[in-house]
Amino acid sequence: MADRLAHRRVVMPRKQDDLPLMQDHSQVPRIGAGATAPDRAFRLLPVELTGNPQDPGLQDTYRAFRDQAKSAFQEAGMRTGFTGGLATTVDTADAEETRSMVVGMVMTGLIVLLHVLVFRSLAAALLPLVTVAIVGGAAVGAVVGAALLTGIDLAPSTPGLINVVLIGIGIDYFLFLLFRFREQLRAHPGQSGREAAAEVAGRVGTAVTSAALTIVAAFATLGIASFGQFRVLGPAIAVAVLVMLLGSLTLMPALLAVTGRRMFWPSRSLRRAPRAGAAGRLGERISRRPAAWAVAAVVVLGALTAGAAGVRMDYGQDAAGGEPTAATRTAQEIARSMPAGASDPATVFVRAKDGVPVTPERVAALAGALARVPGVGQVAPAVLSADRAAARIDLVLTAEPGGQEARDVVSGPVRAAVRAHVPAGTEAHVGGTAAVFADIAVAVSEDLKVIFPVAAVLIALILLVLLRSLLAPVVLMVAVGLGFTATLGAATLVFQHALGRSGVDFTLPLVLFLFVVALGTDYNILISDRIREEMERPGPARAAVGRAVRHTAPAITTAGLVLAASFGSLAVSPQPGLQQTGFATAVGILLSAFVLSVVLVPALAALMGRSLWWPVRPRTKAAPEAELPRPERLPVG
Repeated sequence: MADRLAHRRVVMPRKQDDLPLMQDHSQVPRIGAGATAPDRAFRLLPVELTGNPQDPGLQDTYRAFRDQAKSAFQEAGMRTGFTGGLATTVDTADAEETRSMVVGMVMTGLIVLLHVLVFRSLAAALLPLVTVAIVGGAAVGAVVGAALLTGIDLAPSTPGLINVVLIGIGIDYFLFLLFRFREQLRAHPGQSGREAAAEVAGRVGTAVTSAALTIVAAFATLGIASFGQFRVLGPAIAVAVLVMLLGSLTLMPALLAVTGRRMFWPSRSLRRAPRAGAAGRLGERISRRPAAWAVAAVVVLGALTAGAAGVRMDYGQDAAGGEPTAATRTAQEIARSMPAGASDPATVFVRAKDGVPVTPERVAALAGALARVPGVGQVAPAVLSADRAAARIDLVLTAEPGGQEARDVVSGPVRAAVRAHVPAGTEAHVGGTAAVFADIAVAVSEDLKVIFPVAAVLIALILLVLLRSLLAPVVLMVAVGLGFTATLGAATLVFQHALGRSGVDFTLPLVLFLFVVALGTDYNILISDRIREEMERPGPARAAVGRAVRHTAPAITTAGLVLAASFGSLAVSPQPGLQQTGFATAVGILLSAFVLSVVLVPALAALMGRSLWWPVRPRTKAAPEAELPRPERLPVG
């Protein structure tokens, strides 16, 4: 039956939405002899399909082969199971498809509901989503178009991740404009919508531009990473954010100008002065006792930071903590009868450099040395290429291929044995899942040492230009640094200590640095810019901080909830890496919005006063006549 399948061409299914130039992955699979379990309960057949496992076309081809094989073996009275890297990837994608659709609908409903509760208006609830969807589509198109022009290959998950990022930050920027637009219309009842939109765009546009540029700078630094996935994803998100910034400075203010006061219909909130509310009370309390509030915020962040003690990086690819996929169950069944690595062997590739054909005898000494390596349970006979220019030697490890033990074996003793016994006139390389992730571990560790400081310097320079101060950027960078460590500590407490995972996902520190530091800086920029604006008015600096919190906290907290919901939707993914990314990013954004930007930064600003802006302190301006207190009219009698 295996021989029949090895001579049957598998045709890649075509979908209506496939691009005309999409590569055709139709092919005849190569099926090896395989091995029989010691109890003769099953036979393990290695199947080779040519292509990138992340390519949707190859995944569809695998699905077609899987269906053919199931049907063929079922007719012969046998059941089938499929495992390995490609099978795991496809099973995970299939499990996530329906879940992602449902979660996306729920998230959209929550965002609309939150806007309705805040603005009491359907237009203010729906228009931001529609606008962000339009701009987001243009941004993804720009990224894909740039990739096609430059010949860069995008990962299939890149457009989806870009959408998550753009929905969050796009609605954030629209919210910043909406809150300030409503405040402007309330303060100036006679002002037209166009005049109010122009003034708001001028005031908020600087903060939005600086906030977006911090994100662009942070993600653009990934272009210098050695890990290919980071090197492509970072600049792609940076380009998408630039497109969203363009929409935030043009399309969004234009919509405010066109709709004017109708944006908040049927709400009557524009006809009355708003109450101080919770934001006003919080601003007043922070301005009265800034030291106590600053200490309380630092204690909360410090307690979470302590959770990062003993953090370990996890490079495992199993769906730990989730429902096991069919590929995982098949691998577990195989491991009960054969060595743990039988379902996903490590591989040694030997290639001739001297033009002499590679023969089994030429690689026999290398195969013998590999068989003596501790952790290698079985060495398969060498498989020669058709032209005898290369050979492949499969190694069945005794450890699970996605675990740390397997990575240590292939990166240590296996590679040492290959270096010591490589046949003369040839070169040899170690491959397979364990070897790939061992290399990724080294690459990511080196990237973090470069990307963190470069991104931090770029963000600090942007803050320096925006705030025109030497002290304020230091305060903001220290604050976001505390937010980063606290978020990493929270993720470590939940996943490594509470849930018993082997560690946090290896990409999490970099993802948190980019999203929490870059996106969290957005809120710090907004509150800092408003504090500076309020300090330009007459009166004590602490009172200015209180007013800034009153006017800005609702926008920041609402935006934080929207952004946290956007990223939090990833937490229900069956992939453990996405689970951690979604949970930790949502926690980090909530800390940035509710602790850093609304409490810690204003408290420090109140303590430092106008000296926070040294050496260019804000000049106190005379209050406009409309803002001066009007004399009280007393009854005559």
